[in-house]
Amino acid sequence: MSETAGSVMLARSAMGRAGPEPQRPPGRPVRGTRRVSAALAGLAASARHELLTFDDPAASASRAIPEPFLELAGACMRAAAERAGEVRRIVPRHALPQVAGTVRVPGRARVADSIPFKMIVVDRTVAAVPLDLELHYNGLLLIRDPVVVQALVRAHHASWDTSQELAGLTPPARDLPPQLRPVLDALLAGLTDETAAARLGMSPRTYSRRVGELMAALGTTSRFRAGAEAARRGWV
Repeated sequence: MSETAGSVMLARSAMGRAGPEPQRPPGRPVRGTRRVSAALAGLAASARHELLTFDDPAASASRAIPEPFLELAGACMRAAAERAGEVRRIVPRHALPQVAGTVRVPGRARVADSIPFKMIVVDRTVAAVPLDLELHYNGLLLIRDPVVVQALVRAHHASWDTSQELAGLTPPARDLPPQLRPVLDALLAGLTDETAAARLGMSPRTYSRRVGELMAALGTTSRFRAGAEAARRGWV
């Protein structure tokens, strides 16, 4: 078993412990947009020395997450990175187009073939992991148990050692998938989702999923910036 796989298994096992020792309080689940936002802001404000993350911008781009939450979460992470002396961010290779289309986060970044889950660790004392391991928006687990936090740090270090530096990597060129052309045209025309779905003969759910795919292809989570990015790529 590789060191990375072993560390991930240790972290997941520790996160799932049913009976933590009294001196090691279990993680605290946080649910609801306001509480999750407050928790992320608190993590950012507490950062002093080190920030470690597993991050996948593509996961957020392909889901219908409110733009204000995405902007706040991004601002929190940039604030935490600016406070911390050491920043190490790991992103999966499939998210390179999204990374290129977002505001640069201070610190170092590397690219791995994949990440085991999304994660934030601040100063090796507190960690935040999504309850579904994918999106903080759906709720997160705040962890202060030193054993669990150390396991997460080890998982990050093992992945960091086998990853590539992000600097100098060029995101793969991508053409607009044919099935997304009508969706882009509908967005540029300013149609509401309901009107666009009806005009294109799609269900609202299918249209929403296609919009998410378009945002992911454009490397943005903002419909306001989608047109500009599409124009920059020569898609309009």
